[in-house]
Amino acid sequence: MLTILSLISSEGYYGAENMLVALARNLSQLSCRCIVAVFCDSRFHHTEVGEHAQRQGLTVEIVPCNGKWDWSTVAEIRKLLVKHNVDLLHAHGYKSDFYAYLAAWPKRVALLATSHNWPSKLLTMRAYAALDRLVLRRFDKVIVVSGVVSDTLRRWGVAPDKISTIFNGVDIERFNGARPTLRSEIAPEDHSLVGFVGRLVPDKGGEFLLRAAAHVLAIHPKTTFVLVGEGPSRKEWETRATQLGIGHHVVFAGVRDDMPGVYASLDMVVLPSLIESMPMCLLEAMAAGKPVIATRVGAVPRLIIPEHTGLLVDPADVNGLATAIVRLLADPELARRLGENGRSNAAQHFSARAMAENYISVYEQVVASCKGTDKQAAWETTSR
Repeated sequence: MLTILSLISSEGYYGAENMLVALARNLSQLSCRCIVAVFCDSRFHHTEVGEHAQRQGLTVEIVPCNGKWDWSTVAEIRKLLVKHNVDLLHAHGYKSDFYAYLAAWPKRVALLATSHNWPSKLLTMRAYAALDRLVLRRFDKVIVVSGVVSDTLRRWGVAPDKISTIFNGVDIERFNGARPTLRSEIAPEDHSLVGFVGRLVPDKGGEFLLRAAAHVLAIHPKTTFVLVGEGPSRKEWETRATQLGIGHHVVFAGVRDDMPGVYASLDMVVLPSLIESMPMCLLEAMAAGKPVIATRVGAVPRLIIPEHTGLLVDPADVNGLATAIVRLLADPELARRLGENGRSNAAQHFSARAMAENYISVYEQVVASCKGTDKQAAWETTSR
């Protein structure tokens, strides 16, 4: 039985966090012992992923971290590697990659990262990415969830033979028979509910969804748009909804702990992202049997087969987005069919169980290749 320590720095409970918990839970049901290690920054106490993991019966370790870089944090992670006799350290995200690299190599622990996405245009994210590219070159394996991320890593100089693709997966059973928990809170009974789920950040395309909503409401006034999640763009988007004259039709629901019930409340899920990798919210919506509308970015076209499991539009296409929403509102039978097909597709190709089995296969290969080797010497040679 392999012992895996999954390390993550988090700003809430979103796609990567959701994926990590689903992976750890399913790994624990197979042939791995999993520990979830969560950074607790002294400035921002975001340990929600640890709380979710504990509720799933997983072992959780909280790793204190004061500021962006804290050398004592490296020592804390090394203690965990010894305490749990870890075979492989699995990092999720830029910060985790850096700390995992520093903590792992003296112990010669197998080192793997999942690159969930590529950096946005924000300068701070590009700075993190520049450091990340140097670190990831020295990992034993890097898992990506879409071809776009794989191409980016290759351009960064990560050796192609170190990169493998494993698609995200979702626990279909979580969404079976869920009862609506959100609808009665926010909308009249005769209103249709159009949902967005995710972080409220510019890259998610909320500006375009709100502009599309104004067009939709001119045709279907008995519609409520609900945005589930939090993020730095919330105030800007709230102001924008008011400016468009649709504020009373747009609800910002914040972070919710009842996501199966939230999806059960929605008539459709819309994700107007400008960039994406493989969004967990679409997998969840499909698992819940909801029709989805999303943009042609990242691995989204892998999830959504146009006219069969959902509808695709171009990013930043306000008219196309509005037309797709109006189409589903006007054709409940089409919406029902897309939702059913989406659920079948998710169950067949994107289950959390299959994701965990694929990870185990890679874990075993990496751990076996690291046995009897001097990883420190290998990394020193690579870095010359």
